[in-house]
Amino acid sequence: MKRKNGFQEFRAILLQSATIIFITLSLAEIALRVFDHYNPSFIFYSDSYKRFRGKPFADDWDFKLNSRGFKDVEFSDKKESAYRILGIGDSFSYGVVPYKYNYLTLIESQLHARNPNVEVLNMGIPDTGPKDYFSLLLEEGLALQPDMVLLSFFVGNDFDQSRKKKNHEYSYVASLLRYIINLQQKYEGNIIHGKGTYCDKCPTFGHEEYLKIEGKRSQIYLEEYGQFPQLLDKALYYIVLIKEICEKKGIDFVVVIIPDELQINKNLEREIRNAYYPNIEKEVWNIARPNRALSNELNKLRIDNIDLYDYFVDVSYGNLYRPRDTHWNIAGNQLAANVIEQHLQRYIRSKRRAQ
Repeated sequence: MKRKNGFQEFRAILLQSATIIFITLSLAEIALRVFDHYNPSFIFYSDSYKRFRGKPFADDWDFKLNSRGFKDVEFSDKKESAYRILGIGDSFSYGVVPYKYNYLTLIESQLHARNPNVEVLNMGIPDTGPKDYFSLLLEEGLALQPDMVLLSFFVGNDFDQSRKKKNHEYSYVASLLRYIINLQQKYEGNIIHGKGTYCDKCPTFGHEEYLKIEGKRSQIYLEEYGQFPQLLDKALYYIVLIKEICEKKGIDFVVVIIPDELQINKNLEREIRNAYYPNIEKEVWNIARPNRALSNELNKLRIDNIDLYDYFVDVSYGNLYRPRDTHWNIAGNQLAANVIEQHLQRYIRSKRRAQ
């Protein structure tokens, strides 16, 4: 009898403890969600982008990264009269070309010709995607008091890197605990290019290796590729979150859609089709499909966007990509800067009229 009473008491205590823990975690979850709604914080998402960023003060061709590991001059406190643009993206934003030829650097200098108060901060980090762009904005970008977020979306791999949150990330309590544990980790930063002389015509990969890289990405140009709608949805997931944050903070938001070289270089396109899709019908192959689909969805969401595909495919002079590299060369960066700068001028004019 005593044994039975003891078991019942233990069971009652266990049940009470479980109930208390459940209620405590539930209240904590609610409190954290309410807090994050009014004060968005990256800790409820991910700071994993840090493992890809540059090493502070590292050499990059003839330039040194700033103290935050970004390929830009030191970020200063924002002046009251400044219109500050945050350039967020992957290795395209970071740039394989030297700093002075990077399209974000060029945009700033070209905007300065009409308005010297415009600032463009390059926060590009190689090997990142939309999820990382969102986390970077929350953790570091908002503190810089931007007036605009200029998000560069690379068609080549940003669809693949647009995975949604892991199961544990849907719980704010679990995400907070993960953040506390990760505080013990330190990211030293990477030396991306190092000190040296940049070569605009030197290939990065061998011919066969480069074909494999582009071949892996080529399925999104097939009309019959059924996974693309899911990839598009995943990409939009974080872009919409960025839009919502920008709207709450009164920040302008523009998305730049960057085409892959495969879409622009007809010789490369021919090689890929012969190697991977020799018998495919012409109607099934739609080289502009991902750009058009993304731009259409952004328009529906009232997110301003610039699709660079038409501008790049219409250029008849020379190549715009570094040989067998996937990134723009100096000429490609200049063309992108020209197009984007013209698009951004209307924001600058509207700010002038409001002053």
